[in-house]
Amino acid sequence: MVLSDLRRLRMLHELAERGTLAAVATAIGYSPSAVSQQLAALEREAGARLIEPAGRGVRLTDAGKVLARHAAVLLNVAETAETELANLTQEVRGRIRAVGLQSAARRLLIPALVEVARSYPLVEIEITELELEVALPELRLGTVDLVISDEYEGHPRPRPDGVDHHLLLREGTRLVLPAGHPLAAGPGPVALSSLRHEVWASSSSGTGHHAMIIGTCRAHGGFDPDLRHRSNDADVQLELVRSAGAVTLLPDLTLPAADPRLAVRDIAGTSLTRRLYAVIRQQSPTSPALNAYIEALHQQSRSSPP
Repeated sequence: MVLSDLRRLRMLHELAERGTLAAVATAIGYSPSAVSQQLAALEREAGARLIEPAGRGVRLTDAGKVLARHAAVLLNVAETAETELANLTQEVRGRIRAVGLQSAARRLLIPALVEVARSYPLVEIEITELELEVALPELRLGTVDLVISDEYEGHPRPRPDGVDHHLLLREGTRLVLPAGHPLAAGPGPVALSSLRHEVWASSSSGTGHHAMIIGTCRAHGGFDPDLRHRSNDADVQLELVRSAGAVTLLPDLTLPAADPRLAVRDIAGTSLTRRLYAVIRQQSPTSPALNAYIEALHQQSRSSPP
């Protein structure tokens, strides 16, 4: 048996992880029919049937499961070999696929990209905006190289095996009110319990931001917030505060420098913080290009306003 094409092995590995040909096609930029053709070619190389019909979709045969397991090892070895060769030559080049939330993309990922492009023109950086719940599985699968993860104080996220977290930034999280709100009259902290009858805006259910708002209102205000508005775009949440009279809690990186229609206040009796991490797969060593980008992210986080 001669397996000559790592791309086909990657497709089999992706199918084992994602479950459908359509999901594999979306992840790697092929059509489902092209994925099916490549897997058929892999079956001919392997001399065994690797997939079989299952309802409207397909599933791996026992032979497919065996080869998918070894494919993961072979793909990891190939990636490690490329990294070691790059470190031997010390040439900073290659492609970095980075993922982050909107605020992280705007304030960290993009400025760091500009710095790396200036210093290392042979490095190509791709930036995609994704929620962490989607991004971390993609990191584990190898379709992205770096994820900016956020974690709110008192709401730790799971730390899956096989990834490393590099702390970039610790920032405050503030209450945002319409400027004309009665509780915005003074500059001091606002008691969260006084906001139990307000309409709130948050990110979508299942996100860290959504969980943080619910947990904070329960722990420090004694109520479940009326989360009537949901958007993963912080600018949309801010517009809901300005125009619709909603209130929300947002980290510093998402806030405009100055806006006369908004009032930003601390919460009385507690200090809300958010930590941002650069998350990468555990690999030894990391490539010069990835190291350069992580260093640029650290520099940018140090220059970001507190």
